[in-house]
Amino acid sequence: MKPVLVYGATGHTGRFVVDELRRQGLPVAVSGRNADALESVADGEPIHPAAADDSDALDRALATAAAVINCAGPFAVTAAPLIAAAGRAGIPYVDVAAEIEANVDTFARRSTTPVVPAMAFYGGLGDLLATAALDGHTKADEVHVAYGLSSWHPTPGTRLAGRVSHDRRGGRRVRFTGGVLRYHDDPPTEQDWEFPQLGIRRVIPEFSMADLVTIPSHLTVPEVRTYMTTTAAHDLADQNTPPPVGRSDQTFVVDVIVNADGRRHRATAHGEDIYAITAPLAVGAVVRLLDGRSHTQGVASAGAAFDALEFLRTLPLVLGGVGADLGGFQGGV
Repeated sequence: MKPVLVYGATGHTGRFVVDELRRQGLPVAVSGRNADALESVADGEPIHPAAADDSDALDRALATAAAVINCAGPFAVTAAPLIAAAGRAGIPYVDVAAEIEANVDTFARRSTTPVVPAMAFYGGLGDLLATAALDGHTKADEVHVAYGLSSWHPTPGTRLAGRVSHDRRGGRRVRFTGGVLRYHDDPPTEQDWEFPQLGIRRVIPEFSMADLVTIPSHLTVPEVRTYMTTTAAHDLADQNTPPPVGRSDQTFVVDVIVNADGRRHRATAHGEDIYAITAPLAVGAVVRLLDGRSHTQGVASAGAAFDALEFLRTLPLVLGGVGADLGGFQGGV
């Protein structure tokens, strides 16, 4: 089997993805800008130094790959050239982008090869949970995705991507309402959210994440709202918060509530380390694309491309709703 190429393999998330591919017994190749840094990551695997703006180097890197996972932000810079190179090579592309604007750009693309953006904790996991909660239905009145993080030590890549998104929207905030993304200058507020496993926590509503793009890309829904615990939001805002080192003891609950036809559906996931959980999400997407377990062609989100419930049950998560396995969501709550 040809190797799966990890672009941005030397970064925090990239290293998790490389380790997950090895854990699953899949051949790996590593790529990125810094050849010396790639040497430190590779364990005898092929190394393909390539800058995102060097199309010839990217073509050489992808020529012998089965698929590519892009872990190198900011994705406003790397996604388009990597997707184009994957198209020329005729292979699937997966990324872990959390940048709202970069994901909007990706979903606007036409592609003859599979492209799954935001296959990560932000964007992918919430989309899978919302899709599973709807149990085959494709319309909803509202989707709420609340993130209950015990803390958030952002990587340098997270901070850089955040600055790029902030600058692209001119410092404005964004919401998904009336079926479209809307930019605004309303100040942030706070409210209470009752999380399974956590209880009541203060959250910032309209703390906008990639779910605003992935979920309405395939579900007909006029309102998608995301929320973040204030503790984690303050960690992110504090420039003195140190970056993560290796696997952390950070815990999270992702609590998704979907209102549809007068019924309330709920799906939750509880786990550890938002960066580490991205690895089985991205690798799981590639495995399914390569073995034919995808439902779509071209650009598609996790919930559109895969069997959401089957995918969720393979992840290292505690899944549930109101005290029940996700399989009990047919009638809603």
